[in-house]
Amino acid sequence: MNQSGTVVDLIRHGEPEGGRMFRGRTDHPLSDKGWGQMRLASAGEEGWEAVVSSPLLRCSEFARDLAHARGLHLQYEPRLREMDFGEWDGRTAEDVLANGPGDLSAFWADPPNAQAPGGEALTDFAERVLAGWEDIVRTYTGQHVLVVGHGGVMRVLIAHVLGMPLENLFRMEVGYACRTRIRAHADGEQITARLVAHGVIV
Repeated sequence: MNQSGTVVDLIRHGEPEGGRMFRGRTDHPLSDKGWGQMRLASAGEEGWEAVVSSPLLRCSEFARDLAHARGLHLQYEPRLREMDFGEWDGRTAEDVLANGPGDLSAFWADPPNAQAPGGEALTDFAERVLAGWEDIVRTYTGQHVLVVGHGGVMRVLIAHVLGMPLENLFRMEVGYACRTRIRAHADGEQITARLVAHGVIV
C-alpha cells in the first residue's frame, strides 16, 4: 500500500477499429494495432493493485484481460464513458464540417459553450467524470490504480488537477495508449492532486 496518497495511472485506449471519428457512445473494439499499443504501454508496470475501466469495448476488453492476467480487482465505472457527441457520433470531422448539422468550428473554439446537436454538454461531461474520479480516489485510498479510459476523460482530469479552464481542453494532446500519472490525497471532503507525469511513464 502506498502511504503517500493514491497513485492513479490513466491510460487512453489504443486505436479502435473503424478509423478516426467522433467516437463517444459508438462502441468499437480495439484493432489489432490498438491491442499492441496497449500491451506496450502497460508492459513493465508491476505496481498496480486494481483496475478501473470505462465499460465501452475499446477500454473494457483490455482492462478485463489485464486484470485477469495479473489477478487484480476490476471495476467498470460508467461515469468514465467518453462524451456523447450526439449527431456527430460515429462520423468524421471532415464529414461534420462539410455537412453539419451544428457548428464544429465553434465547438473546437469554445467547447464549454458549443456542443453537438443532441450531444452532451462539456460541463455535464466534466461533472460526471469528476464525480467518478472522486469516488475512485476515496475507494482506493493509498493504492496504485490503473484507470483505462478515453481521451476526453483524461483531458478533463488533467485540466482539473492543473486548474485549466475547460475552454483550453483541446490544447492538450492525448494520443492512443497515452499514459498519465496523478497522485491524489483525500482529506475529509477535500481532494488534492498533482500531475506526476504525462505522455511517458518511466
